[in-house]
Amino acid sequence: MLTALHHVQLAAPPGSEDVLRAFYAGVLGLEEIAKPAELAKRGGAWFRGPGLELHLGIEEDFRPARKAHPGLLTGDLDALADRLRAAGHDVRHDGLFPGYRRFYADDPVGNRLEFLQPEN
Repeated sequence: MLTALHHVQLAAPPGSEDVLRAFYAGVLGLEEIAKPAELAKRGGAWFRGPGLELHLGIEEDFRPARKAHPGLLTGDLDALADRLRAAGHDVRHDGLFPGYRRFYADDPVGNRLEFLQPEN
């Protein structure tokens, strides 16, 4: 019955919207999209890219997701790793997923993100 994944929501601490925008829009190149008016009152930020949508919601008792994470596909894993490193983010390669090259990095509030590129 399910047809697709609409979005993934990650949590973030109060007041982190500016660093989230700098990372998700500035470093990763996603477009920030407007939240509906009632939801905008809660803070946070939403981002969209080709085939994906990430919502960052404010959580008062925030703890970063260290194991749970979105898996994000890219067409150029090496360029993305270089871009993240240039912005001061640690990139942790992992060769354990057959058929894909991948690495992990954390967003500015500590949420784990997985980036993958299919092997050809």
